[in-house]
Amino acid sequence: MHAPGPDALLRLVQRATGHLPSSMVALPGGASSRRYLRVATPAGTAVAMVMPGAEREGAAAGAASVGWPSAPSQWPFLEVHALLRERGVRVPAVLAEDCARGLVLLEDLGDWTLAALVEREPARRAEAYALAVRDLARAQRALAPLPRGSVVAASALDATLLRWELDHFRAWALGARGLRLGDAARAEFDAVADRLARRIAAWPRVFVHRDYQSRNLMVLGGPGGGLELAWLDFQDALLGPRAYDLATLLTDCFQDLDRPFIEARLDDYAAAAGLDRPARDALGRELDVIAVQRKLKDAGRFVFLDRIGVDPGYLRYVEPALARARAALERLRDDEDMRALARILAGL
Repeated sequence: MHAPGPDALLRLVQRATGHLPSSMVALPGGASSRRYLRVATPAGTAVAMVMPGAEREGAAAGAASVGWPSAPSQWPFLEVHALLRERGVRVPAVLAEDCARGLVLLEDLGDWTLAALVEREPARRAEAYALAVRDLARAQRALAPLPRGSVVAASALDATLLRWELDHFRAWALGARGLRLGDAARAEFDAVADRLARRIAAWPRVFVHRDYQSRNLMVLGGPGGGLELAWLDFQDALLGPRAYDLATLLTDCFQDLDRPFIEARLDDYAAAAGLDRPARDALGRELDVIAVQRKLKDAGRFVFLDRIGVDPGYLRYVEPALARARAALERLRDDEDMRALARILAGL
C-alpha cells in the first residue's frame, strides 16, 4: 500500500465540512511515520492525520498475533480514541475518517502543547504539571476495567518488550556510537537487564498511554486562561505499571524538572489517586526503577532515529536521557542490580 493521494484528502475534507480546503500546511510531526496537515476551509480549521500503509499493515499483523480472526475494523488510534472519549478523557474530536486510504480528519486543538505553555509562561509550570498528573490518575481509574477485546488489553509492557528496549539501548546508544562492553560487563548487563525487565513486568497493570509527555498534551485555549489538557498520540496504549506514564512525564528529556518538583507532582498524583503514605513512598521508588529502563531505552531510540534518517535533532537528547537514568540509579543505590548498572554506565 502507498501513502494516500491528495484527491482522497480533498474529498474527505469536503465531506466533513462541505468545503474544499483553502490551504493545507504541514505541521511538525514526531518520530513516527504519521504526517499532519492543518487544513483551512471557510468553516474553520482541522488537522488531517495521514497514516502510511505500513502502519495500517502493522495494525493487521498485530491483530493476527493476538488471535483475532482478521484485522480490527478500526485502527488502534480510532479504537483507543473512542475508549478515551467514552471514559471522559479529553481528546480531539474525529470529524471524518477514510481508513481505506489512511486518513483521519481531527478537531484542531491549536498549537499550545504543555511544552509550549511552560516555555511561554514558566510561572505556570507547577499548575500545568499538577493538572497533568491529576488527569492521569483520574484516567487510570476511569479506564479500569477495559472493555472485553480492547486493543489496549491485547498488548502489555511485559518482560519481553521491556528487555528488547534495553537491548535497543545497548545496540544503539552504545554499539552504534562505538561504545563496547567487555565480555564481563556484557554478561552483567544482560543479567541485570533480564531481572529489571521481569521486575517491572510483574507489577500490577493499568492503562498506559506510553508517551505521556509535554509534547503530547495540548493546552486548550492557549496561555493566559484556565487550563484544560487534551491527549494526543495515544494509539500505542497498552497495559503496564501505574508509574510508567508518570515516569515518562516527569523524566521527560524535553524538559528540565528538578527532584523537588517531581516529588511535589508525585504528591499531587497520590492525592488524586487516594494513595496512603506507604503507597506514595512505593510510587516514588517505582518511578525511579521505571525511569532507569525508560531513559536507557530513550537514549537508544534517539540514536536510532538519527541513524535511520528520521531527525538528527533527537541526538541532543541522548545525554539528558542518560543523565536522568544515572540520577535514578543514584537514588536506587541500595539495590545491587542498580549499583551494577551504575558501574557499567560509569565505565563508558
